[in-house]
Amino acid sequence: MAAKNNDEISHPSSSIVWLDATANIGEDNRQAQKQLRSIINHLKTFEDEHQFQQYIRSVSPHKRLILIVSGRLGNEVVPRIHHMPQISSIYVYCMDQKRNEQWAKDYSKV
Repeated sequence: MAAKNNDEISHPSSSIVWLDATANIGEDNRQAQKQLRSIINHLKTFEDEHQFQQYIRSVSPHKRLILIVSGRLGNEVVPRIHHMPQISSIYVYCMDQKRNEQWAKDYSKV
């Protein structure tokens, strides 16, 4: 949903974190990860929301994280992490864009 420029993605202190219960399942997701790794040095995937939140809290506030999240998990997680300085932008991918736009409109990083 968010539209950020390539400078943010390629910045050396930026990393992508991907939170989705199926992030590591399926050929489409593996291909997406391969493409992301071709433009950024660090991509970390999480299937578990609690492990993801522990990781975010362990990262320096000077580090910039770009979050890719499923609509279902985004609705649960974004309200808890949006305020964190490590999170520079959030991309929500979903099948039901209208439903996710409803909750996402309240968060400037989405």
